[in-house]
Amino acid sequence: MEYRIRKAVASDVKKAALVEAEAFPPQEAASLASLTERQKTFPDSFFVAVTEEGEVVGLINGSMTDEKAIRDEMFEDSSLHNPQGAYQAVFGLAVDVSCRHMGVASQLMRRLIEEAEKAGKKGLILTCKESLIPFYEKFGYKNMGVSASVHGGAQWYDMILEFENCR
Repeated sequence: MEYRIRKAVASDVKKAALVEAEAFPPQEAASLASLTERQKTFPDSFFVAVTEEGEVVGLINGSMTDEKAIRDEMFEDSSLHNPQGAYQAVFGLAVDVSCRHMGVASQLMRRLIEEAEKAGKKGLILTCKESLIPFYEKFGYKNMGVSASVHGGAQWYDMILEFENCR
Protein backbone atom coordinates (compact mmCIF):
# COMPACT_ATOMS: atom_id res chain seq x y z
CA MET A 1 0.00 0.00 0.00
CA GLU A 2 1.30 3.43 -0.94
CA TYR A 3 0.68 6.29 1.49
CA ARG A 4 2.23 9.54 2.56
CA ILE A 5 2.38 11.37 5.87
CA ARG A 6 1.24 15.00 5.94
CA LYS A 7 -0.26 17.57 8.26
CA ALA A 8 -3.98 17.06 8.74
CA VAL A 9 -6.41 19.55 7.29
CA ALA A 10 -9.98 20.17 8.45
CA SER A 11 -11.43 17.86 5.79
CA ASP A 12 -9.37 14.92 7.17
CA VAL A 13 -10.81 15.03 10.66
CA LYS A 14 -14.05 13.14 10.03
CA LYS A 15 -12.23 10.10 8.63
CA ALA A 16 -9.53 10.43 11.30
CA ALA A 17 -12.30 10.20 13.92
CA LEU A 18 -13.53 6.96 12.33
CA VAL A 19 -10.02 5.49 12.45
CA GLU A 20 -9.68 6.63 16.08
CA ALA A 21 -13.06 5.09 17.00
CA GLU A 22 -12.05 1.80 15.42
CA ALA A 23 -8.68 1.72 17.22
CA PHE A 24 -9.80 2.55 20.77
CA PRO A 25 -12.69 1.51 23.02
CA PRO A 26 -15.45 4.17 23.09
CA GLN A 27 -14.45 5.48 26.53
CA GLU A 28 -10.85 6.04 25.32
CA ALA A 29 -11.34 7.29 21.74
CA ALA A 30 -11.24 11.01 21.03
CA SER A 31 -14.55 12.29 19.71
CA LEU A 32 -15.02 14.05 16.39
CA ALA A 33 -15.45 17.33 18.30
CA SER A 34 -12.23 16.76 20.25
CA LEU A 35 -10.23 15.87 17.11
CA THR A 36 -11.67 18.89 15.31
CA GLU A 37 -10.55 21.14 18.16
CA ARG A 38 -7.09 19.53 18.21
CA GLN A 39 -6.62 20.06 14.47
CA LYS A 40 -7.54 23.73 14.86
CA THR A 41 -5.47 24.31 18.02
CA PHE A 42 -2.26 22.44 17.19
CA PRO A 43 -2.25 21.83 13.43
CA ASP A 44 1.55 21.58 13.36
CA SER A 45 1.43 18.43 15.47
CA PHE A 46 -1.55 16.63 13.91
CA PHE A 47 -0.50 14.30 11.09
CA VAL A 48 -2.34 11.79 8.95
CA ALA A 49 -1.30 8.91 6.74
CA VAL A 50 -3.13 9.23 3.42
CA THR A 51 -3.35 6.76 0.53
CA GLU A 52 -2.81 7.77 -3.10
CA GLU A 53 -6.62 7.96 -3.35
CA GLY A 54 -6.73 10.48 -0.50
CA GLU A 55 -8.11 8.09 2.12
CA VAL A 56 -6.98 8.75 5.72
CA VAL A 57 -5.63 5.47 7.11
CA GLY A 58 -3.80 6.71 10.19
CA LEU A 59 -3.31 9.66 12.51
CA ILE A 60 -1.11 10.98 15.28
CA ASN A 61 -1.65 14.14 17.30
CA GLY A 62 -0.83 15.91 20.52
CA SER A 63 -0.26 19.27 22.11
CA MET A 64 2.85 20.94 23.53
CA THR A 65 3.45 21.18 27.26
CA ASP A 66 6.16 21.86 29.83
CA GLU A 67 5.02 18.82 31.81
CA LYS A 68 6.83 15.48 31.63
CA ALA A 69 3.63 13.42 31.88
CA ILE A 70 0.19 13.70 30.34
CA ARG A 71 -2.69 14.64 32.63
CA ASP A 72 -6.21 13.48 31.76
CA GLU A 73 -7.39 17.10 31.37
CA MET A 74 -5.02 17.56 28.45
CA PHE A 75 -6.98 15.14 26.26
CA GLU A 76 -10.12 17.29 26.29
CA ASP A 77 -8.98 20.82 27.14
CA SER A 78 -6.99 22.20 24.19
CA SER A 79 -6.49 25.48 26.07
CA LEU A 80 -3.76 23.61 27.99
CA HIS A 81 -1.73 23.56 24.76
CA ASN A 82 1.40 25.69 25.17
CA PRO A 83 3.01 26.28 21.75
CA GLN A 84 6.32 27.10 23.49
CA GLY A 85 6.13 24.00 25.70
CA ALA A 86 9.30 21.94 26.09
CA TYR A 87 7.63 18.60 25.26
CA GLN A 88 5.49 17.29 22.43
CA ALA A 89 2.68 15.17 23.88
CA VAL A 90 1.19 12.30 21.91
CA PHE A 91 -2.54 11.99 22.56
CA GLY A 92 -3.36 9.43 19.92
CA LEU A 93 -1.74 7.16 17.38
CA ALA A 94 -4.20 5.07 15.39
CA VAL A 95 -4.19 3.14 12.13
CA ASP A 96 -7.09 1.75 10.10
CA VAL A 97 -7.46 -1.97 10.84
CA SER A 98 -6.90 -2.85 7.15
CA CYS A 99 -3.50 -1.08 7.18
CA ARG A 100 -2.00 -2.35 10.41
CA HIS A 101 1.37 -4.12 10.55
CA MET A 102 2.52 -2.25 7.43
CA GLY A 103 4.68 0.37 9.15
CA VAL A 104 2.09 3.17 9.12
CA ALA A 105 2.15 3.73 12.90
CA SER A 106 5.96 3.74 12.89
CA GLN A 107 6.10 6.28 10.08
CA LEU A 108 3.60 8.54 11.85
CA MET A 109 5.63 8.35 15.07
CA ARG A 110 8.91 9.03 13.26
CA ARG A 111 7.37 12.09 11.59
CA LEU A 112 6.15 13.54 14.89
CA ILE A 113 9.55 12.88 16.50
CA GLU A 114 11.32 14.61 13.59
CA GLU A 115 9.00 17.62 13.78
CA ALA A 116 9.44 17.93 17.55
CA GLU A 117 13.21 17.78 17.22
CA LYS A 118 13.20 20.38 14.41
CA ALA A 119 11.04 22.62 16.62
CA GLY A 120 13.65 22.46 19.38
CA LYS A 121 11.56 20.46 21.84
CA LYS A 122 13.27 18.57 24.67
CA GLY A 123 11.41 15.40 23.74
CA LEU A 124 8.04 13.70 23.58
CA ILE A 125 5.69 12.22 26.18
CA LEU A 126 2.82 9.76 25.91
CA THR A 127 0.77 7.24 27.81
CA CYS A 128 0.24 3.71 26.56
CA LYS A 129 -1.03 0.34 27.66
CA GLU A 130 1.49 -2.19 28.94
CA SER A 131 1.38 -4.28 25.76
CA LEU A 132 2.59 -1.30 23.69
CA ILE A 133 5.63 -0.43 25.82
CA PRO A 134 8.02 -2.44 23.57
CA PHE A 135 6.69 -0.67 20.45
CA TYR A 136 7.48 2.77 21.88
CA GLU A 137 10.82 1.65 23.31
CA LYS A 138 11.94 0.98 19.71
CA PHE A 139 11.85 4.76 19.18
CA GLY A 140 13.85 5.49 22.32
CA TYR A 141 11.00 6.09 24.76
CA LYS A 142 11.64 5.13 28.37
CA ASN A 143 8.96 3.61 30.57
CA MET A 144 8.39 5.84 33.60
CA GLY A 145 5.96 3.42 35.27
CA VAL A 146 2.23 3.38 35.88
CA SER A 147 0.64 6.71 34.99
CA ALA A 148 -1.62 8.80 37.19
CA SER A 149 -3.90 8.94 34.13
CA VAL A 150 -7.15 7.04 34.43
CA HIS A 151 -8.37 8.08 30.97
CA GLY A 152 -11.17 5.78 29.85
CA GLY A 153 -10.81 3.66 32.98
CA ALA A 154 -7.66 1.92 31.68
CA GLN A 155 -4.25 1.45 33.26
CA TRP A 156 -1.67 3.54 31.40
CA TYR A 157 2.09 3.82 31.51
CA ASP A 158 3.96 7.10 31.18
CA MET A 159 6.62 7.08 28.46
CA ILE A 160 9.19 9.77 27.69
CA LEU A 161 11.62 10.28 24.84
CA GLU A 162 14.24 12.91 25.63
CA PHE A 163 16.50 14.25 22.91
CA GLU A 164 20.21 14.11 23.68
CA ASN A 165 21.09 17.60 22.39
CA CYS A 166 18.14 19.66 23.54
CA ARG A 167 18.54 23.37 24.07
